[in-house]
Amino acid sequence: MDDKIETTAEHIEGDAMRLARAVHTGDGPCPGPEDAPLPEAVAKKPLADKSPAEWAYERLILYINNFETQLDAEQEVAMGLTDTGAGVLRIEGLGYFDPDLVTFYGTDASGARIQLVQHVTQLNVVLRATRKPDEATPARRIGFDLAKGLDAG
Repeated sequence: MDDKIETTAEHIEGDAMRLARAVHTGDGPCPGPEDAPLPEAVAKKPLADKSPAEWAYERLILYINNFETQLDAEQEVAMGLTDTGAGVLRIEGLGYFDPDLVTFYGTDASGARIQLVQHVTQLNVVLRATRKPDEATPARRIGFDLAKGLDAG
């Protein structure tokens, strides 16, 4: 048990501190959301006031947005579905339901609608770069739109 006594300022500062870190190996930098400042919409609400679902939802948006910065013009973000046999979900939306559910909306490779609902304790997300379905259309970047939604929420 930690019996450290904190001042009010130390407690508030500790709540605002980033609890993230990433170390990468290889040929070059691969910056992740762990290294970037939190958007104001995410940082303004104290972590203690967020449900596990809300906090997971916000961080997933940061990861998707960051992943998309590493894609070329012919790629879009999709999610590999594990242990479902459903293959890949082309992410078209993301949501949460307090206190503990996160939902992914999208389509599979055949265009069929998919909705994946996961409990935050079971959350495993594999972000994949996939070829955009229509060569004439620019690649979608949903991370930006999802991040704009943080401001509205």
